[in-house]
Amino acid sequence: MNTLSETQQLTFDLIARESVTPVDAGCQELMIRRLQAIGFSVQPLRFDDVDNFWAVRGSEGPILCFAGHTDVVPTGPEAQWQNAPFTPTIKDGMLYGRGAADMKGSLAAMVTACERFVALHPEHKGRIAFLITSDEEGIAINGTVKVMEWLAQQQQSIDWCIVGEPSSTAQVGDVIKNGRRGSLGGVLTIKGIQGHVAYPQLALNPIHAAAPALAELTAEKWDQGNAFFPATSFQISNINSGTGATNVIPGELEAIINFRFSTELTQDDLQSRTEAILDKHNLNYELTWNLSGHPFLTSEGALVEAAIAAISDVTGLNTELSTAGGTSDGRFIAPTGTQVVELGPVNATIHKVDECVRASDLDTLSDIYEQILNRLLNRAERRFTTSPE
Repeated sequence: MNTLSETQQLTFDLIARESVTPVDAGCQELMIRRLQAIGFSVQPLRFDDVDNFWAVRGSEGPILCFAGHTDVVPTGPEAQWQNAPFTPTIKDGMLYGRGAADMKGSLAAMVTACERFVALHPEHKGRIAFLITSDEEGIAINGTVKVMEWLAQQQQSIDWCIVGEPSSTAQVGDVIKNGRRGSLGGVLTIKGIQGHVAYPQLALNPIHAAAPALAELTAEKWDQGNAFFPATSFQISNINSGTGATNVIPGELEAIINFRFSTELTQDDLQSRTEAILDKHNLNYELTWNLSGHPFLTSEGALVEAAIAAISDVTGLNTELSTAGGTSDGRFIAPTGTQVVELGPVNATIHKVDECVRASDLDTLSDIYEQILNRLLNRAERRFTTSPE
């Protein structure tokens, strides 16, 4: 077997820890030891059953923060995996294991990039930080959002943040996520009157009542999107109604709805327009809203420029800026004014059986992270412009 690189070995060590949400299983302890060894001050932050930590190196100047999560999603049927999901393996150049792509490979690349950068630039300008949680794949209420609240109490802000989400499509670095759409969900309950199907005049069928309104909601053009975001989308993900009997008109219908929305609209816009359509159809309804995150966008700035240039330097690729995909913990960080990008390995196998990444891609990713550090925090580096040398 070929010798593992430092990044690959650390990825192996992290994957071997069975950290299914919200369990950390010692991943953060391993990372903390490595960071403390190169001069980071570390503050463990446990909220309820979730482990988090904030680590920082340097005492003044702008903060470049690496953000990520040690938790992984459940494996699914382990018998369907080629190899045990928490026994990392390299086969035909691919590194297998739960979390290889999402996102233990990124965590390892962050740590090794910092180790090399600090060795070369022990007196670097600014500060390097890590914001790590074990509550990203779950309900995400005791993780990054709580750490950001704690940082606010410390009057601490982050200037630039790299989230290690697997952003790449075909090659590592081919896509950077420089924003994400907002996510607004709702539970809609439409009330009718239960009765016998043979006597519809004595009942009110909520399925029949809801159908025209739901059809109008699905047909609505909410916006046209913009240069950075596609048009806002509306989806009905669940509908439940009925007693199971063929001769009973149900008394209510429940629908679960979701918007993925751009910066063209606000939460209030979507809620008021939805409720106006429901009111137009004279429905007796209750609607409970749940905002998972506002849209965010880092359209330009030093971080985007440094990331684009670093990817070009290391891989030769002209990266694509994208806001596609679901939500990430960047939604909790960006509202403070932080420039946020997501940059990580290829995402083709995330959450799947036999999750894997090309092993060499993790070394490439570590090199990219190191180049971003070099461009933003190396005292010898000229102030970065949009036209790098």
